[in-house]
Amino acid sequence: MKNIYLIILLLGIISCSNYEDTYVETDELLNFVVPSNFPEVKYNIESNPPTKFGFELGKKLFYDGKLSSSGFISCGFCHEQRYAFTHHGHQFSHGVNDREGTRNAPMIANMAFLEEFAWDGATANLDLFPIIPITNEVEMDETMSGVLDKISSDAEYRDMFAKAFEDGAVNNENFLKALSQFMLMMVSSNSKYDQYVRGENGVQLSEKELTGLDIFKQKCAGCHATDLFTDGSFRNNGLPPNPALDDLGRALVSGSTNDEYKFKVPSLRNIALTAPYMHDGRFGSLEAVLDFYDHGVVDSPTIDPLLQSDNMLGISIKAEERDALIAFMNTLTDTTFINDERFSEY
Repeated sequence: MKNIYLIILLLGIISCSNYEDTYVETDELLNFVVPSNFPEVKYNIESNPPTKFGFELGKKLFYDGKLSSSGFISCGFCHEQRYAFTHHGHQFSHGVNDREGTRNAPMIANMAFLEEFAWDGATANLDLFPIIPITNEVEMDETMSGVLDKISSDAEYRDMFAKAFEDGAVNNENFLKALSQFMLMMVSSNSKYDQYVRGENGVQLSEKELTGLDIFKQKCAGCHATDLFTDGSFRNNGLPPNPALDDLGRALVSGSTNDEYKFKVPSLRNIALTAPYMHDGRFGSLEAVLDFYDHGVVDSPTIDPLLQSDNMLGISIKAEERDALIAFMNTLTDTTFINDERFSEY
């Protein structure tokens, strides 16, 4: 009888051992949820649906300094989660060897709902967006072939690409698709404002916040439209050009003088966390931004018509209106997003 029990035990051990040897973890589609108060998705998700392994690969790439020539500067270096994936406190992004760029690092969030990327709309394809900072000499200063050489020599990366993509190839297409999958899942939609407009959890705005919302609708929503708080357009908002930079904005992409000094309207989501403000980070506070719109706008041939009237340039904002506007904009902070472990480096 003892021999029978021993045989059964040995067969069980062999069976478990074979199971462990043959077990293969399977990939799975991630659930991409469109918030009910958001506009339609612009990215063609069917062409690159986020999966568990694709997302994990994209996350590893996002935080890997191998994407830069120095081996130190990662995407996450200039896009920090606790500051809604901006480079908080830095007027300009800092790249390899502490080289300084000429523009403030924009927030990464809700990318699936946008059509053009970067301050000047240098690309209309999210999959191509990472090429811009990777190859920029003052940011990551690397080549795509250089990046692929480094990650293809890494056994862990080869295994992750094999799991994430059917062909398993460590190539440009899969590299960029993985980064897109990570960024696509970075949806910020759970602020106090969101819960209020969706009628969730009994959340209500204070009287001051509601006043700010009304003022916002009257004076700001022409550009900061929809619950993305941007219409995605490029506009000259009357900033006096920085003579040291002479950044022509959208005109550098379009080649049209009609686009000079036009920059993409940024989303105001998580705005309380993302100082400094404007494409060149010239304002350190929301108070300074609103004061600029009240009495700092400068006329030019391409200034936005919404900032022109018979009586003044800019937007009249009284002190009490400014305070109410800031109170409202503070309701756009999404603590769930900035603390979401799915997007955390560690």
